[in-house]
Amino acid sequence: MNRTMRTLSSGLVLLLASVVAAPLASAQSVTIAIGSEPSTLDAQLRDDGGERQVNDNIYEALMARTPTGELVPGLAAAAPVQIDEKTWEFKLRDGIKFHNGEVFNADAVVASVLRVIDPANKSEQMAYLGPLAGAEKVDDLTVRIVTSAPDPILPARMYWLKMVPAAYSKDPAIGEKPVGTGPYTFVGWDRGNSIALSANADYWGGAPQIDDVTFRFVTEAGTRLSGLMAGEFDVIVNLLPEFADSVPQAKTVSGLDTSVIILGIDNPAVKDVRVRRALNMAIDRQTLADSLFAGHAGVTKGQLILPGAFGYNEDLAAWPYDPAGAKALIEEAGATGTVINLVGESGRWLKDREMIEAIAAYWTEIGIKVNVEILEFSVYLDRIFDMSKRPDSYFVLNSNELFDADREMAFAYEPGQGGAANSDKALGEAIVAARSQVDVEKRKAAYKEITRKINEEAYDVPLLNHRDIYGLSARMDWQPRVDAKLIVKEMKVNE
Repeated sequence: MNRTMRTLSSGLVLLLASVVAAPLASAQSVTIAIGSEPSTLDAQLRDDGGERQVNDNIYEALMARTPTGELVPGLAAAAPVQIDEKTWEFKLRDGIKFHNGEVFNADAVVASVLRVIDPANKSEQMAYLGPLAGAEKVDDLTVRIVTSAPDPILPARMYWLKMVPAAYSKDPAIGEKPVGTGPYTFVGWDRGNSIALSANADYWGGAPQIDDVTFRFVTEAGTRLSGLMAGEFDVIVNLLPEFADSVPQAKTVSGLDTSVIILGIDNPAVKDVRVRRALNMAIDRQTLADSLFAGHAGVTKGQLILPGAFGYNEDLAAWPYDPAGAKALIEEAGATGTVINLVGESGRWLKDREMIEAIAAYWTEIGIKVNVEILEFSVYLDRIFDMSKRPDSYFVLNSNELFDADREMAFAYEPGQGGAANSDKALGEAIVAARSQVDVEKRKAAYKEITRKINEEAYDVPLLNHRDIYGLSARMDWQPRVDAKLIVKEMKVNE
């Protein structure tokens, strides 16, 4: 385990010490280093963090959040009004246009909703959208969102769903040349290297201070770090915590991410609950948190649900670190020597490869043979969303922008949805029922029972709750958001 837990090599430390700061770009231009290249710039079809980091500046939604997480109107002129148990009415802001000149109105909202829910588009984002069923135009500035069942968190879902232009959304080019209503317009995509955006001078919310932004795709955390120290980058994501005191500015914020291993419980390798429990008991989560994240992560309390989100189960306890007990369970199940495929990626999240390798080592120590597959991010997404054959296990950091347990339920546990890897019909029915329960106390009780069952059956291996860590150049003035969005119009530069 020691090699897995080591931080950067002494070579990188020497490199950082020898860096001579290069001149920074002009005050109106910034460069942001992110961990993965977007698999597409279509804002509605993939569940891809790299895509969101770019498109959050190009596209907007009916609802928005403040940097501290408060839900507020976005393209909507006000909070929605619930017409009946399955219908919410939104009034829209007037005078807004998409970057290509198309008018933002009720037609655009209807087109956006119908496009994302169209089964032919196979959107990976449906795990965020629950029972969204359609939209109806009332007049140019009034639209009604319709659900197939009562949905108490529909306003929060409309913070997620980006609005696309009605006509242009039918053009396949939208995946490479995005067009939104946001503060920045698309300039160009240098495949494998960067994406450039430019300030929208006609932005309805006022032109942003920063004129140009370049998103660079830098998988290796050490390379992002050295680029920041050299003056090549103004903002880097996933700053290595052990170097927080070495950069011009380090900013942290309570994150929305929980690391987890989703288990394909229908697969022979992990079908036995004793094996699944052993996989949980084999991992020393506190050592992972301390050794890899230096206080910027905490051990999960037996669940994927984000602490503070509606539906978090306060009664669950962290899985104990008990390698002897885990090994005994593996032997009892006759699973010694069983091969488990563990799918992951590298660079999208802070120290993701290190975590995957550490977990594989823990599992090996209890008698399991682990086949680790580290995939390029777009290939990784294809694998985890392939409903025809889920991996035995896969590593992911799940984010909960909805601040509600339904996000985790829809992504990780509801059969046939998101990245869920089970065929538990009863669990699925319970999740659907909880989603549509409008009585707050009954809904809390439903999630308490669901999370208890998931924990008891060990349907997953929850790991850590993570804080977001950013590195900034000396000239940057920015406070990171709780939802991890890189909203450039909220950034300023100081000379």
